[in-house]
Amino acid sequence: MRPEGQALRRSVLIVVVLAVVLPIVAGAGQTLRTAFGLHEGLGGGLSLAPWSQLFALPGMATSLRLSLITGVGSTLLALILALGLCVALQTSGRAGWGARALAPVLAVPHAAVAIGFGFLIAPAGWISRLLAAALGWQDPPLVATVQDAAGLALLLGLVVKELPFLLLVMLAAARQVPVATSLALGRSLGYSAAAVWLRLILPQLWPLIRLPVLVVQAYALSCVDMAIILGPSNPPTLAVAVTRWFGDPDLAMVYPASAGAVLSAALVAAVLLGWGLAERGVARAGLIWLRRGGRGRAEAGVLRLASGLGVAVLGLGIAALVVLILWSFAFRWSFPDPLPESWSLRLWANPQGGWGRAAGYTLGLGLAVTALCLTLAVAWLEAEDRSRAPRAAWATALIYLPLLLPQIGFLYGLNLLFLRMGLTGGVAAVIWAQALFVFPYVMIALSEPWRGLDPALIRTAASLGAGANRRLFSVKLPTLLGPILVAAAIGFAVSVAQYLPTLFMGAGRIATLATEAVTLASGSDRRVVGTYAVLQAALPFAAYVLALAVPRVLYRNRRALRGGM
Repeated sequence: MRPEGQALRRSVLIVVVLAVVLPIVAGAGQTLRTAFGLHEGLGGGLSLAPWSQLFALPGMATSLRLSLITGVGSTLLALILALGLCVALQTSGRAGWGARALAPVLAVPHAAVAIGFGFLIAPAGWISRLLAAALGWQDPPLVATVQDAAGLALLLGLVVKELPFLLLVMLAAARQVPVATSLALGRSLGYSAAAVWLRLILPQLWPLIRLPVLVVQAYALSCVDMAIILGPSNPPTLAVAVTRWFGDPDLAMVYPASAGAVLSAALVAAVLLGWGLAERGVARAGLIWLRRGGRGRAEAGVLRLASGLGVAVLGLGIAALVVLILWSFAFRWSFPDPLPESWSLRLWANPQGGWGRAAGYTLGLGLAVTALCLTLAVAWLEAEDRSRAPRAAWATALIYLPLLLPQIGFLYGLNLLFLRMGLTGGVAAVIWAQALFVFPYVMIALSEPWRGLDPALIRTAASLGAGANRRLFSVKLPTLLGPILVAAAIGFAVSVAQYLPTLFMGAGRIATLATEAVTLASGSDRRVVGTYAVLQAALPFAAYVLALAVPRVLYRNRRALRGGM
């Protein structure tokens, strides 16, 4: 390690530990203490009574079962469909086009996708309206297609949102695997392309996509915003139930609520451990499968089916965005009309009616959080370069920690700590809380492009007498402008989507598009809900457009510096 980089590396590590890791650990510790009866404000001593209260609450077993079914089921289904689409795109040579086409869906926050998907599949939704003429319907079908007791709407909604992310991760990872060589080798031995993918390429691909899959799994098990909009309401999933208990007027409910938050974290940990055990089991079974031989003719049909279903799911995601836009401009839209009878700009022309303030908070918070996290990420990566020391495994664990822990597991405890510090209910507390989740995504997005920068550029600048700071500001940052802006766009999109951190740390005083959209989703006026959801989707999409457009304008005569997704 070079001495000149040690100070910067140490400083960045201290900031990350104090600002990111310590709040999470302290918040989780406070929640754990409350789960066992230790709460300074309410008194009480060490006890298992909160757990007895938790399991005595009506619907507890159902909530736990719903969380497992929707969380694990959606992740597995999204992973399978993403694999089918990845194989189809790679085989057809359209992988680059597919990655670019995913940007609009990826930019949309979870709550907006859930609202649009609900508008799509509801009994009086757009699908029913489009089918009404052919089926002779004059009234909506009497079927619970949203917030159904089995949680199928939530499961499918999670697949709609997570499939594009997993597909993009797979397409990016496939560039690091010798796909063409493996296909040529396998086909020369008489294997189908599908068999080669499953037997040769997928085992090389899995280590590269394992962590993103686990992040998706952790979110699916503990999501609150999508579960409120699409999931059953009585009883709801475990994370939604815990959120409600924390907001109960009876302060004593914080005890079983804290126990439920700890249980939610334990559930996530158990399922992630199950993925690790399943990986070993599949590896052993795969060896047996390989030794038995066979040319894998059946696998081609399975992957074709997965790719076809994947295209249908992506189509549902796009249709969800379209129906959001339709409802935001609709004035009168009666069933079974396939399109609105009349249109209106009344809601859009009246920002003072509510959405203007929420959009202002969302934009301001997003810009502040993104700037803060981007600065910290650049400092971290620059410290690695100057010290010439590779990132340790524990440092990578620090980055992924906020993404693998369920938010409900530590946000209540963190809220108590912020309350003692006098921060709760203010913008500073919300910025800090959102940064806990934005920073990991910014780091992940920026790390590979930063490490992939041609070292010859840095050596040339150094040979011309440029110091470390000048190399950073005159060479690295301008050269990496495209990836930096993309990382900023990702961070901004994550900030716009934050629901629980804003709800807990804002104490109901900071109304963003995410909190307002989830609250209004249970209302009856789809036009208002559609307006908020469209705005929530439009802000991240605009950030992605700017991230792609700015380098192309600034470096229009330098093709290699134009950047990309």
